[in-house]
Amino acid sequence: MGNQPVRVAILGTGRISDLHAIEYKQNPKGNIVALCDQNVKQAQSQAEAWGVDDPIISDDYRELLARPDIDLVEILLPHHLHLQAALDAIAAGKMVSLQKPMCMNMEQADILVEAAESYDRPFKIFENFIFHPPVLKAKELVDAGAIGDPISIRIKSNPGKSKTAWKVPAAANAWRQMKDMAGGGPLVFDDGHHKFALAWHFMGMPSDVHAFIGQTEVFKGIYLDAPSMVSFRFPGNKIGNLEVVYSPELEIATKHYAQDDRVEITGTQGVLWINCGHGSIGDPAPLVHYREGNVTEYRDIYAGWEQSFVNSTRHYLDAITEGGDPILTARQGRDVLSFALAAEESARTGQTISF
Repeated sequence: MGNQPVRVAILGTGRISDLHAIEYKQNPKGNIVALCDQNVKQAQSQAEAWGVDDPIISDDYRELLARPDIDLVEILLPHHLHLQAALDAIAAGKMVSLQKPMCMNMEQADILVEAAESYDRPFKIFENFIFHPPVLKAKELVDAGAIGDPISIRIKSNPGKSKTAWKVPAAANAWRQMKDMAGGGPLVFDDGHHKFALAWHFMGMPSDVHAFIGQTEVFKGIYLDAPSMVSFRFPGNKIGNLEVVYSPELEIATKHYAQDDRVEITGTQGVLWINCGHGSIGDPAPLVHYREGNVTEYRDIYAGWEQSFVNSTRHYLDAITEGGDPILTARQGRDVLSFALAAEESARTGQTISF
């Protein structure tokens, strides 16, 4: 790319695009030049809000893929559109950042992995939770042996209510209710990608997954796949679980989704607690470490969820300009997707799914 910034097109300007745009706006290695959405007024409004000068606006992403003055596309479309949009972007010679989950099923994922691995330009599956500052510090501590050998991970996902949460458009909830568009439920499959990515990040690939997935109507016609419990078994006699509950009267401090996320990683010699994600309950230290009778609170870690998006995008821009693999690669994204699909299949069949 030389010394010129990477010219970025945002494909899909819904609620989450605000977080994807942050680092492209402030990093000299990137520059948003185009936006695409079926709702052109929304795309124009986002361009104005982000301060994009003389933006290219379109309601057809293929028009943007045909332009030589666009280098990278950030694909933020509904899940059922991911595969075709990504393949079209590869065919057009663009660098790609594809929103999670990468595809609807493993057959699609295999097609995309093959295309991405035979492609000579950087291709990223966008995952932000593993770039959240408390998670980055926790991984640093785990890798340094701070808890000994990790033997279990417990992940809690807890939507509730919030006076300070951002407004989520009704359309964003509506398409996530349609399995042919979303692929699975909004908490275990869609948001669950973040949690499965955390399990993969700290523990590796599971050997077995077993799940119960419930359902709760939160308002007329809109359901959450909660309460749910997903259990994992990993090679080396290690275990983990994801618990998803909806607490309609639980007040959560957040600027984003009304949801709290908590993680506990237990090792042979100690324990780590990550006490925040989308939001938080009370005022816990973002990260707490216990070992040999000593408790260390890491309160100097910035825990804003938006920073996970900033760090993930920054890593990709560095990989593009300086070399190296993006995280997640297409194959890594496939691994994380397999967690979610195994949970869905286990809940459907009542059987443990083995890899």
